[in-house]
Amino acid sequence: MEICSFYSTPYYCIVNVKPNVIQKCLISNQAMFPRLKERRLCSGSDVYSVTKNKNRRSCTVASVKGVDSVDSTLLSESYSSDVVDGKVGTQGVTSRGISVPKVMIPSLPSEAKGDAVAVIDSCLWEWKPKLNVHYEKSGCQNVNSAPILFLPGFGVGSFHYEKQLKDLGRDNRIWALDFIGQGKSLPCEDPTSRSKRVDESEGDGNNVLWGLGDEAEPWAKELVYSVDLWREQVRYFIEEVIKEPVYIVGNSLGGYVALYFAAYYPQLVKGVTLLNATPFWGFLPNPVRSPRLSRLFPWAGTFPLPSNIRKLTELVWQKISAPESIAEVLKQVYADHTTKVDKVFSSILEVTEHPAAAASLASIMFAPQGQLNFKEALTGCRMNNVPVCLIYGKEDPWVTPIWGLQVKRQVPEAPYYQISPAGHCPHDEVPEIVNFLLRGWIKNVESDSSVALPLLDYPESIEYDVVKELEFVRQGVKKSAKVQFYGSMTSQWERLGMFLKSRFQNGVYSP
Repeated sequence: MEICSFYSTPYYCIVNVKPNVIQKCLISNQAMFPRLKERRLCSGSDVYSVTKNKNRRSCTVASVKGVDSVDSTLLSESYSSDVVDGKVGTQGVTSRGISVPKVMIPSLPSEAKGDAVAVIDSCLWEWKPKLNVHYEKSGCQNVNSAPILFLPGFGVGSFHYEKQLKDLGRDNRIWALDFIGQGKSLPCEDPTSRSKRVDESEGDGNNVLWGLGDEAEPWAKELVYSVDLWREQVRYFIEEVIKEPVYIVGNSLGGYVALYFAAYYPQLVKGVTLLNATPFWGFLPNPVRSPRLSRLFPWAGTFPLPSNIRKLTELVWQKISAPESIAEVLKQVYADHTTKVDKVFSSILEVTEHPAAAASLASIMFAPQGQLNFKEALTGCRMNNVPVCLIYGKEDPWVTPIWGLQVKRQVPEAPYYQISPAGHCPHDEVPEIVNFLLRGWIKNVESDSSVALPLLDYPESIEYDVVKELEFVRQGVKKSAKVQFYGSMTSQWERLGMFLKSRFQNGVYSP
């Protein structure tokens, strides 16, 4: 049997073998095949025409006469390719398993090498009395570019998006904000007042934690650090600071808030990208959604903290704010332990030294749930035609891949990229890949899908699964990670099977 070749690139056409039926199969460097019940290998003698244009190459199978069963070893042969700035080059054929096509993507800009890096400006925006919102921005000179707003995860702030601000800010207008009660958006004054007796007993008060007083200050009477507060914070920030609809990108808690916000205010959102978004937030019932049930909980994150919560907060805070505890958490959420997290570590440690940080944590943890859960927010986005993109680190110990697959099941048209190795914070661990995917996805949305999604050769290939190895250079060292794109035609059972297969190695479960 002769194997067809196209531009000296070996390929196989997998077709549904039925008498008198003509099938079309797409040939691309992605080696992606429709999932058909009965498959055979189509040799070159069966192909009567090959057509090509700028974005698409295809062959038409006119007949399949005389096609017998094929040796399975032939099916194991494949090729891989490199793509640099849209140029494809084959590397040859291998005979041991199916090799993964390789794609060389841009590295992060390096100031040391003289690369152009976007300048980051640190700003404060007074949203409410005593509540200043800290945010960072870059690329403001790119007036006609797409605006992008980054929302941080729990316990971090805008500093966690430094690699996006410096890189993406070269082409786009970028904002990253700190949620009220986190990062550098902590209150500038104690939200509670203390009795004179207590103040005298605590000396000069330099080490006194804010928010643990006896009575709330007038401006903090209704203050609670909840997802509803953050939803409104994002709304006013977009309306008053950015002043136009934006693409919102959120990691972990930021992903939840991004989706929650988009469901309420779709007119302010051009698209949402979820980076390992947490699928739930809050423990106590929402008073609007469940008024009777919420009355069973007399305290829900407001100030002042009850006396028993104050004591618990002080004990817990001593433990979790310790440098060794912060280092251990970072070790958990980053799959690649060679990733430098010194700046992230020092920034988190700086936040923990703020006198309002401990009580803010208590308010966040006891704040009620949002009026919409994650699934309802996702439904709201889909009903309002808000584009959604999913970029998840596979080795996340908290938001495991099964959660991303559930989102993909509810929104099958959403592109879903799974990166490995990468943990809970892929934007900081593999920023080269996340930035590459974000740029490409936004171009796809801005072009009404006339521009293909990242890793795909043409828009129609969104139906198929694709796996590629993305390579990049970081500090002179060549690194890579595999990225799997889940197509819209892959069934949930197939995805579940792939997930379980990846979790069981030689009969042993690997968490």
